Amino acid sequence: MSVTESPSFHRMRRRLLQALAVTPLLACSANGPARGPGPWTAWQVMRASSVTPDGRMVDHNNADQRSTSEGQSYALFFALVDNDQPLFDRLLRWTEDNLAGGSMAQRLPAWLWGRDTTANAWKVLDDNPASDSDVWLAYTLHEAARLWKRPALRQTAEAMLAAIQVQELVDVPGLGTMLMPGPKGFATEDTWRFNPSYLPLPLLRRFAALDPSGPWTTVIGNSVRLLRDTAPHGFAPDWTAWRDGGFIADPDKGPLGSYDAIRCYLWAGMTAVNDPSFRSLLDALHGPLSTLREGQPMPEKVNTLTGIREGTGNYGFQAALVPYLQAQGEAERTKAMVAALPTPEQQRAAPPRYYEQVLSLFALGWYEGRYRFAADGQLRPAWA
Repeated sequence: MSVTESPSFHRMRRRLLQALAVTPLLACSANGPARGPGPWTAWQVMRASSVTPDGRMVDHNNADQRSTSEGQSYALFFALVDNDQPLFDRLLRWTEDNLAGGSMAQRLPAWLWGRDTTANAWKVLDDNPASDSDVWLAYTLHEAARLWKRPALRQTAEAMLAAIQVQELVDVPGLGTMLMPGPKGFATEDTWRFNPSYLPLPLLRRFAALDPSGPWTTVIGNSVRLLRDTAPHGFAPDWTAWRDGGFIADPDKGPLGSYDAIRCYLWAGMTAVNDPSFRSLLDALHGPLSTLREGQPMPEKVNTLTGIREGTGNYGFQAALVPYLQAQGEAERTKAMVAALPTPEQQRAAPPRYYEQVLSLFALGWYEGRYRFAADGQLRPAWA
């Protein structure tokens, strides 16, 4: 046996490939060593327009000038990727004080806060937690604790994960353990509703690594099955439901794939290439790639059962496909997509667009090499 064929060589090669799969992309200079991606201008633009000094992410596109647990969780993640602990602490303090009664270790945060025009007061408008933000919050707190060496954040994250397991994980007959969209309002005696975009694989993978004997490996398997079974034309639905041993079109929303589902392609594209489910996810979600290869833009709406497409998605839709296209090996198409997106200066000159901007920050932050997810879900920011 030659040296290059030895078991030790293969182990070393496998470790190298795994390292390359999660190492942030760095801009290389022809006259010097690799450099980091530089200031995150697009995040600074959104901070200036949409994050208040006390740490509230504002969605200006709604009359109630709302803040959501989703927006707070995304802002905390961006602050971590940007290595900005003072901003992180302000965001966390506002979230706990206004959405969780002072402590997310004691209560999962309410999903909606804003102006109650009837009472002329700023308050919680809906106290039901939302599991998509709950998993992002727990994940971000845990990774912040690890990267910044702040054990108190880990304690909050672990308390949140325990609450999520009790309040938002359900054993669905015929399916098994699954993450519900929230503690209440999404299940009847024979029907369970799910939102596929609430199930980002890297985060679930991290929870499974932290708790190998816990429920998260089962949730991962069921999440992959959900996307495979509900996307006959390669497009994810915004909502779906489980009834009588199988997935069906959601009783309330129908087979629509639109503003929620766009995140499914984003999460899939950002998943580590050496994640065991990486390829099966991309294969299940082939619809956007086929559409773009036909010379058509990403649609705003898709009937996921018939494949009929309608309208054109906004720039956030296009941005969300950047990691997805890169993961599919579509380098030239990825570059063209990036080149067509609004620059930070153009975003600064336009009114704030909460959802478009956060989709762009996730996608282009990843594309620029500001962060990666490892195969076990660990966050790998460029600054670390």
